[in-house]
Amino acid sequence: MSVRVEVSSSMLTWARERARIAYDDLLGRFPHLPEWESGSLHPTLRQLEGYARATHVAFGLLLLSEPPDEPLPIPDFRTIADSPIGRPSADLLDTIYICEERQDWYRDFARINREDRVPFVGMLSVASPVEAAAETIRSTVGFDLPSRAQFPSWTAALSGLADQVEESGVLVMTNGIVGSNTHRRLDPQEFRGFSLVDDLAPIIFVNGADTKAAQIFTLAHEVAHIWLGSSGLDDAVLDGATGNETERWCNRVAAELLVPLAALREAYNDRVVLTEELDRLARLFKVSTLVVLRRIHDAGRLSWDEFRHAYAEELHRVQALMERDGSGGNFYNTTPIRASKRFSRALISSTLEGQTLYRDAARLLGFKSLSTLGKLGEHLGVA
Repeated sequence: MSVRVEVSSSMLTWARERARIAYDDLLGRFPHLPEWESGSLHPTLRQLEGYARATHVAFGLLLLSEPPDEPLPIPDFRTIADSPIGRPSADLLDTIYICEERQDWYRDFARINREDRVPFVGMLSVASPVEAAAETIRSTVGFDLPSRAQFPSWTAALSGLADQVEESGVLVMTNGIVGSNTHRRLDPQEFRGFSLVDDLAPIIFVNGADTKAAQIFTLAHEVAHIWLGSSGLDDAVLDGATGNETERWCNRVAAELLVPLAALREAYNDRVVLTEELDRLARLFKVSTLVVLRRIHDAGRLSWDEFRHAYAEELHRVQALMERDGSGGNFYNTTPIRASKRFSRALISSTLEGQTLYRDAARLLGFKSLSTLGKLGEHLGVA
């Protein structure tokens, strides 16, 4: 007879809600869930272990009498109607923990290899003029308008901007899942990105489950956070306003970095159908049409109501276009993007030189096979 574990029903409910898994989905795997949560029946040890895995929670936590306090390890700038968002999901927490572990490793690597500190971390403040701040960032990462002409599209420019930000010393990680777990898709409605400030290993994380149209603004927003020297979890919204001074500044700098207002005013033609003009300006500035649309509003060419209506229509159009490109990508192409190309190269080099254990490197990159590490190194040109 299987031994049943006396577990608090509130802990089972907490684990389910924390994982943000639909009740009916868990019910299919655990048919006695209603009885467990009512307290009329306790799960067996094997069932509880399975439930812990399904809800992405450490088994030992389920044995507590009440849920633990799990504060976000970084400032939370996300708001709904100027109010903080509630409990973070397990997916969000685990993603931040993964990035913090990578940051710790890279900081040690940078110290051992006597890498220079990243000079622009914390260089600016919210008192810095937006136009001057954007120009400082633009010139540092090499994303001025003439240099963007080399990119065939704004989606290529997104990848190019990420590479150029990495070249300047920031680790850029773009991922739509938790680590390498394809069954744990991140929710863009919960967060769009975050930054972990450090003068040796600054990190930008962009939620890759979001549309690419949103990702380019999120990336620029997080870049502003690095220059500000302010870690934070953000929603980086284009179609709304925020009451937080830091977020307002980062949003304004991101918009100016991507589409300088003076250049937009000079280029904009209001005699053309709006969707056609959005496409033309997106090609010109190598950004998404949503960013262009926001800047047209900022330039005073659309009222707030006109902008919100046009934004909703354009977002629907962009999402329909993006759904046509459902390719998952090659593993050896996507892994360095998920973990940062700069980080991946450094980790593989350190491992091949005997400074880092193979098992630690594989864990930090999110896979188990040691042979994969060598192949990834060859792909990145460091093996």
